[in-house]
Amino acid sequence: METIVPIKGNVKHTITLDPTVWIFDDRRLDLETYFTTEVEEFDEMEDYKERMGKHWSREIMEGATYPPTLKSEKKYEKQKMLTGTFGIIFEPFLNNAIPAEDATTITFETADGEHSFPIEDAANLLFQFSLEGKPLKEDGPIHVLLKDGSTRKNPIRNVTAIRIS
Repeated sequence: METIVPIKGNVKHTITLDPTVWIFDDRRLDLETYFTTEVEEFDEMEDYKERMGKHWSREIMEGATYPPTLKSEKKYEKQKMLTGTFGIIFEPFLNNAIPAEDATTITFETADGEHSFPIEDAANLLFQFSLEGKPLKEDGPIHVLLKDGSTRKNPIRNVTAIRIS
């Protein structure tokens, strides 16, 4: 099984995706909770500014404090990475490839055939890249899921390439 998935076809940049490194990506999603909790859309910069403002105000009022649980938080995060099921949103990768203006279709080439979606549906697609802390080796390297969770039990498997046309 190849672990690299190319995005090719009617794009300005042909790029390759390496799902084995996504476990370290801050954009990864915990799929065990993603489909069961309500997802809030928010502006990352505004959230950052708000959190830093609160932090700054607290330090001025109370002085700098260091959390006593920092080691246990790191240990929990490491354990979660070793046992969790994770995915990542597809759309940023497609945007980096820069589809041509006349591109209309995303086709996932698999060992079992092809699965096509309108390019407008890119925002509704997720890539699952791990299951219970393990990379998807047997039927991976990625599974394609819909954000609404309707394909969670039956994702597109054995993806070998993504073709834009």
